[in-house]
Amino acid sequence: MKIQLPAYFKLVIILIGIVAIVVIMREAKAILTPIMIAGFFAILVSPFTAWLEKKRIPRAIAILISLIALIAFVFAIMYFFYNQILGFSADLGALERRVNELVRSINIFIAEYFDGAVPISIDNIRETIFQQLTANIDALTKGIIATAGTLTMVFMIPVYIFLFLYFRFFLEEFIRRAFADHGEKVTRVLGKVKFVVQNYIVGMFIVICILAVLNSIALYSLGIRHALLFAVFAAVLNVIPFLGPFIGATLPITFALLTKDSLWYPIGVFLAFYVIQLMESNIFTPGIVGGRVSMNPLMTIITLFAGYFIWGIVGMILFIPGMAILKVIFDEIDEMKPYGFLLGKLSDEPEESSDRQEPRLLSEIKQRFKF
Repeated sequence: MKIQLPAYFKLVIILIGIVAIVVIMREAKAILTPIMIAGFFAILVSPFTAWLEKKRIPRAIAILISLIALIAFVFAIMYFFYNQILGFSADLGALERRVNELVRSINIFIAEYFDGAVPISIDNIRETIFQQLTANIDALTKGIIATAGTLTMVFMIPVYIFLFLYFRFFLEEFIRRAFADHGEKVTRVLGKVKFVVQNYIVGMFIVICILAVLNSIALYSLGIRHALLFAVFAAVLNVIPFLGPFIGATLPITFALLTKDSLWYPIGVFLAFYVIQLMESNIFTPGIVGGRVSMNPLMTIITLFAGYFIWGIVGMILFIPGMAILKVIFDEIDEMKPYGFLLGKLSDEPEESSDRQEPRLLSEIKQRFKF
């Protein structure tokens, strides 16, 4: 006899399950984040590894070549930012003097038009910051410990990537055997997951490159110093929906406001980034990344804050493609289809023949460069 549980009891069980999952993910961050990052990168480079294996290169050597290429690419990006930040730090002294001049100008304005008003004091600002640092020494200590944990994670990620690639067929076979009653559906889900991850990472990389070029042209045209650093940094932040573009535009606008004598420069930076962002959201991302990774804005914002609460900045980046994978899985399970609908866009319709469709522009790029 099947027992029918009350609706409120099911809701309580679901809420308890969600709380338990959040607690476990927060406590297991050091274990889960490198595994998740490595899994995404392994799926990304697996086509290149498979291509090397078809050339009769032994699997271990093919994986090592793929891993070395990936590490070299990541280190090249880190070296670029390192050099750019060094150049930016050389101007910090001039930037501080400029801030002092602006504060003095504001104090003169306050003294002239507001009798009895207390002027702004740079020394008070510095003292306040120092007191905050002293009061939060525990947080700083935890930050140092977290940095040490981050270094450990960085060394573990290549190991995980190698193992995922080496045992990828073994893991796929395990999943098929674990869900032997749904073999065809499992095969379809595995293919869709690979497609979604590869489409997302490759597409976002192409979008970042396009945004970096457009941002650089805009900032160089306005004569903003360290234009390349601000342009690339803003483009990279685009991986965080909504918040990333806002932060990426705020930095060059603030820098232009502090270093330029006219308000037209920060206004020009704002207008340029606004137009570029409109192009990104309406042309580049839909045409390159496509809609298969997209979620509706409500669930995207909830996912961002949940990711930040659970894993910090890393969670904000990882949870978007993670939720897209969950949507793929939910759409294949009859009982979970309502949750897949909840994660999707408002215009989502059942997809019967588009399982392997990808954005036309991304498909053309893949064909051109053979990956």
